[in-house]
Parts: sequence; C-alpha cells; structure tokens
Amino acid sequence: MKRPATYKNCLDRLLTLLDFEKFSGPRGPRVKFNLSRMYALLSVLGDPHKNGRVIHVAGSKGKGSVTAMVSSILCSNGYQVGMFSSPHIHTFRERIRINGKPISKEVFVDLVEKVWPMIQEIGSRTSFGAVTLFETLTAMAFVHFKESKTDFQVVEVGLGGKLDSTNVVDPMVTVITPISFDHMHILGDTLTDIAREKAGIIKKGVPVIVAPQSSEPMEVIRNVARTKDAPMLEVESDFEWLLNNRDLKKQSVRIQTIYKTYFVNLSLLGNYQIANAATAIGVVERLQSLGHGISSDAISQGLENVVWPCRMEVLQDSPILVVDGAHNPQSIRSVMASLPTYFDFNKLVVIFGTSRDKDLEEMIKEISLVRPTVVVVKSRHPRAADPDILFKNFQNYQISVSTNKSIADAIEYGLDAAGDRGLVLVTGSLFVAAEVREIVLDIDPELYF
Repeated sequence: MKRPATYKNCLDRLLTLLDFEKFSGPRGPRVKFNLSRMYALLSVLGDPHKNGRVIHVAGSKGKGSVTAMVSSILCSNGYQVGMFSSPHIHTFRERIRINGKPISKEVFVDLVEKVWPMIQEIGSRTSFGAVTLFETLTAMAFVHFKESKTDFQVVEVGLGGKLDSTNVVDPMVTVITPISFDHMHILGDTLTDIAREKAGIIKKGVPVIVAPQSSEPMEVIRNVARTKDAPMLEVESDFEWLLNNRDLKKQSVRIQTIYKTYFVNLSLLGNYQIANAATAIGVVERLQSLGHGISSDAISQGLENVVWPCRMEVLQDSPILVVDGAHNPQSIRSVMASLPTYFDFNKLVVIFGTSRDKDLEEMIKEISLVRPTVVVVKSRHPRAADPDILFKNFQNYQISVSTNKSIADAIEYGLDAAGDRGLVLVTGSLFVAAEVREIVLDIDPELYF
C-alpha cells in the first residue's frame, strides 16, 4: 500500500529536478531555453494557464515589489488574487500565494501529486528533455490559480522574459521594472541584449507599463512596443512623486498620475519603492480603464498593507537593523543612497555576503564609497561567494573589514560595533538577508543544501 505523500517527501522529489538557482554563471549546466517543454507540460495538465486575467511583470530590480503591490491592491478591493514570485525567502510555499498568503503544506503536497505524473511523462519524451524545478513550480501555480477561481493572477518572471517559463500567458497588462546588468551569462553582456529579453513579454496590442529606465533599455522597450502596437505608459515621464514624511515603519508619499493625485502611507521604505508604487498604480489605472472596478481606497490600503520582506526591512530599532536583498551594483547604490534619507544614525556597519556570479567588485565599490565598517559573511546557498575573496576586495579600499565564521556571530558583532545610535545594514543577497531574518525573528527555515 502506497504511503501518503508528506511535505518533506514532495520537497525532496522536487529537488531532484534541475534547479538553475543553484548554479552560478557559465559553470552551470548547458541548456537551450525554449518554451516548447512548458507548453507540452501545460497541455497535459489541461492548459490551466489559459483564460486567466494576468498581469505579467518582468525586470531586473523591483519586479517582486511591484508584483506584491499590485496583488495587495487587488486583494484590498475584494478580488481573489493569485500571485507567483521567485525566489522565496524562507519556504517554497511563498512562491504561490492566494490573497497574499503562501499556500499551505497540504495544498503544496496536493499540487506536487497532481503534476508529478505529467512531469515524468514529459521528461520521458526525448524531444523535450527533463522538466526543470522552476517550470514545475510555474505549472503548479497555474493549476492552483485555476482551481482557486482567481479573479486576477499577478505573475512575476523568473529570469529574463522572452523564454521564461511564465511567458506562456495571455496577459491583460505587462510590466517592465528597471533593467540593469544581471544574469549576463544567460541574458547577454549589454543592456540592449538584456532589455530585449525582458521586453519579450510584451504582447501585440497589450498595454505595457514601464518603470523608470536608463536610456538604453528604454529605447529597446519603446521599439518593441511600437512594433507590437502595445500602448505604453512611461511612469517616469507621465507621473510625479514626492516623499512627504517617513519613520521606521512607513513613508508618506504623494503620487501624481495623469488622472489623479494619491496620498499614500507606503509600508515599504526606500526612494525606489515610491517609483515601484507609482508603477503599481499605473498598472491598476490601466485595469480600471479596461473596465475593472478598483477604488482609490483599495489603492491606498493595498500600498499601506503590502508586505515584502528583505527589501529595506527594519528588524529592530536600537541599533537599527535593516535587511535588504540588493544583489547588483545598481540596487546597492539605491539602498546606500536611501539610508541617510530614511534613518538617523551616527555609524554604519554593513554585513555583506553575495553570490559568486554577481558583480562583486562593483558592489563592493558602491559600499566602500560611504566608508562603513564591514563584516563579510557566507550564506548556506551553494552559489555563495567565498568570504576571503570579499574580504580582500574590501581591503583594497582601505576600510575596516572583518569576517565571521557564522551569520549569527556577524549580527552580534555588527550590533555591538554600531552602538545604540548606529545602523546595521545586511545586504548583497536575498539568501544572506533571509538567514539574518530567520535568526532575529526566530523563523524555522527550510533547509535544502
């Protein structure tokens, strides 16, 4: 008699699949990306991705935040909202949400049991090759959203856009958040190449909301939108926003769109989160123009209640302890620039760890510009960079740097070094930020490595 599947059994089963998140740079497995395998998998599952009201979000920075904001606004208006995002912070179940809440272990098990026979069937067809972990999770999300009879689905791209496994949807609106250098071994070596991949989610005649961009990616996006007759809203040129006030829990902002002025208490801190909120409002206003009722109160409430951990998140206030998963030079620059605007402190300690495939030298350069005390660490993730390499790079800038054997030790050291009026920033990787969050908030993590 077959034993009932458990959550751990299902996780173990999924972790036998190819997972590109474990690999760094060109040393990872060589796979030709295309969508034929994903379409085949969804076909044998009954095409659960079809006929949903989808908002599809791509970008290098802020795509998770915008996804969470749009989802929160729609939930605040009473809609049943499915959300798919990656990576997760503490558990795989976070990647698939209904009304902002991660699916339960029971639902997760049920979904794995439903899709697993099809995973094996597609994998046995030599023309397609083995289904990946991300493709499986994407299929699980679509199955669950269909079964949950969602009113809307807010779907975040995993990597790139054009050939990402989420790019099988027929969206109502597409969104492109700021594009920067990231995943260059897959997406290309120039911003033009990367933008071309991200812009691959733009569909013929489907409105596209574009967050602030540098000139090179914006030109690519404009050309693709023009070619596909996709109405385009450029948030930076069409909207205005202003920070009015802030504390450790929220920021009060004014956002002026083409149609209306919004006064919002935004729960996520950082100048870039105001731009993300403006982008989310642009999405919602487009949905309104398509005939979907969404009140101004729902917009304000959704942005005030949105929860998106490890994005300039304050874990304690004396000394101030902030975690932020910035993992490329542009994101690091944004975080460092936001600190003096949002916090009052007399000393800065940075706990830094990142992945091998990231632009270590440029991130370290951005941090070193403000002359903090630095502690380098290593997360448990297989892609984690060697702390000795980070240590030597920081030493090149002649700043105070040390290394700790454990992240727990680094937190203790950092808080002590900062003093009561100091600030400790944990950054460089979502994996490092997540581990700090687990220690400080006493969260029991899922361990895979």
